[in-house]
Amino acid sequence: ALIILVITTVLFIIAFVMTRSFERLAEASRMKSEFINIISHQLRSPLTNIKWTFELLTSREMEVPSGKVEEYLNNVKENIARMVELIDDLLIVSKIEQGTFPVLKKEFSLEDLVREQVSRYKVFAEASHIELNFYPQKNLSEVFTDPSLLKLVVENLIDNAVRYTKGKGKVKISLERREKDLFFKIKDSGVGIPKKEQRYIFQKFFRAEHILKERTRGSGLGLYVCKSIIEKLGGKIWFESEEGKGTTFYFTLPI
Repeated sequence: ALIILVITTVLFIIAFVMTRSFERLAEASRMKSEFINIISHQLRSPLTNIKWTFELLTSREMEVPSGKVEEYLNNVKENIARMVELIDDLLIVSKIEQGTFPVLKKEFSLEDLVREQVSRYKVFAEASHIELNFYPQKNLSEVFTDPSLLKLVVENLIDNAVRYTKGKGKVKISLERREKDLFFKIKDSGVGIPKKEQRYIFQKFFRAEHILKERTRGSGLGLYVCKSIIEKLGGKIWFESEEGKGTTFYFTLPI
């Protein structure tokens, strides 16, 4: 009964927050077709999985083996995480498009920030047999910008690189100074981006065709958020990619 109450409460909170997110984003962009696409393709799957699990756990006709309960609850947890990720991205996009995204600049070490995120993703990468390494230049200057916003960018880029790289692949990150800028580079040996789709990569809600076929989780908002943040902070972001060989993303920030 407690489990059912917890699941019900979480779903209610998610539904409320998601409704508010859609309302705000609709006001900002007036692109209702995009919201329909999100609801039909990105929310239906996790919601259906949660509904199925919920019905199974509460069914009087079917007794769930005790050893399976934890597995089903983990499934609910993963699907809730997918929806929360989408909500977070929608809220960020809403603030970006309304011009209410706060920028709180201070001096800090970008090297330390990147190293922290690399450590965080290293466990997942190693579990997937992916090499994840960071090569910073020595004695790098601190950068005067917003660490919270930059953390979102670095998280997104590392997450994408690891997520779309197959087993025994490599993800290499470097950071160096180039004149008056810090130059960040992340190179993976993943699936790459088809030539015909490359011009859409930074668009909202865009997801490559082969990614959709593989049903890899994602909101299609991450790279749009990255580009918006980097440009808001006075930098530039771009990429190079070859299908089947991998992708390299770059960004620069003024020191």
